[in-house]
Amino acid sequence: MKRALLVIDVQNEYFTGVLPVVYPPGSLANILAAMDAATAAGMPVVVIRHGAAAPDAPAFRRGGPAWELHPEVARRPFELLLEKSLPGSFTATNLEAWLRERQIETVVICGYMTQMCCDTTSREAFHRGFTVEFLSDATGTLAFSNSAGSVTAEELHRAVLVTQQLRFATVLPTAAWLATVAAGAGK
Repeated sequence: MKRALLVIDVQNEYFTGVLPVVYPPGSLANILAAMDAATAAGMPVVVIRHGAAAPDAPAFRRGGPAWELHPEVARRPFELLLEKSLPGSFTATNLEAWLRERQIETVVICGYMTQMCCDTTSREAFHRGFTVEFLSDATGTLAFSNSAGSVTAEELHRAVLVTQQLRFATVLPTAAWLATVAAGAGK
């Protein structure tokens, strides 16, 4: 089962911008550990960057400092930098063709935000016939409140993980995934 690691939207917006990720603690360290392990194992790493469609958007404004990749992600090796403007990494991109050309069967999801781009990308991958692994502590989010109600970061994160495990993905902690990679699975 050939794998590729998808590093979704690990951009400054989530650290110094208007959407600071707070849960779970340590998600960035786990993302970096996953990137390092994938690279060491010869597994393709795809870095995905979100850009707002509107030039005056309050978040993810293309070319601005918050739009840039987190420096620790930017300095690590990856095979493909994919630009997107919608939550799904497959929508209006060449991701599926790129994966199919390399005979990738499984995509591994890490990055931000759990309930938005990570969840959407996982569902899109599932719908396209890929097996999905969703790293529970290498994805993250923050609390939200709007006219529909409010939810803590922990509640939101947990709800998405439970939903992913129900149908779309195998949800596992980074340490368990790293052990699988170290054992030589899925290059």
